[in-house]
Amino acid sequence: MEKLRNTIVRFMQKRLFIIILFIVATLHSFAATDALSAWRAGEKVTYKEVVNYGIDKCFMAIAIPDNVFARMKGKTYKKNCTVRRADLRYVKALHYNLQGEICIGELVCDKGISGDLVDIFRKLFNAKYPIERMVLIDNYGADDKCSMEANNTSCFNYRFVAGSKVLSNHSRGRAVDINPLYNPCVAKRRNGTVSVDPEKGRRYADRSKSFSYKIEKGDLCYRLFIEHGFMWGGNWRSKKDYQHFEKK
Repeated sequence: MEKLRNTIVRFMQKRLFIIILFIVATLHSFAATDALSAWRAGEKVTYKEVVNYGIDKCFMAIAIPDNVFARMKGKTYKKNCTVRRADLRYVKALHYNLQGEICIGELVCDKGISGDLVDIFRKLFNAKYPIERMVLIDNYGADDKCSMEANNTSCFNYRFVAGSKVLSNHSRGRAVDINPLYNPCVAKRRNGTVSVDPEKGRRYADRSKSFSYKIEKGDLCYRLFIEHGFMWGGNWRSKKDYQHFEKK
């Protein structure tokens, strides 16, 4: 009788263990699907979860939702902003990071280039092209330096070109910075010194070296943006802005 009782107990323990594993797996899957439904940018999901949710829903451009606009007000969308909210679009996109993980991404851009960006990021995703981070620059208080140092890919930010009264093309949501820490803006000063923005990316100013997240003329990222009519800052003469793609 004792032996039978022990057998039954072990059987029930195994069943309970299997049930617990099933519940944990279900909750994990639900959490990831919920993350996609709520679109919490910066979170990671599996490819299976993406397929179950619907990959086409992961790449699209929509009118700026109220909750997103609330994040932007007073930051990228400043009080003096002359760009109409209706002329901007919220782009949803997935991207791989260097570790091969799928990340939920977001950015705000001009509606005129939103279709381009959806197509570009979909093709970069299909090719597993690495982008470390892609969240609204509002997460960094609309501080361009902080966003670049975090290697955050971004687009819209109503601001002036540093040291001038000229509106940046980012102010119109028609310029995109890709993996900016590893692709800094490099310019020679009149005194012969070299400025690098962000300064923390100075080690990546030497483009003869090989390193991760590097954008080069002819690589997939470059080709896709050029095919869609963008100009690359790495082709400029007065300075080299390797992170920067813009469309007039």
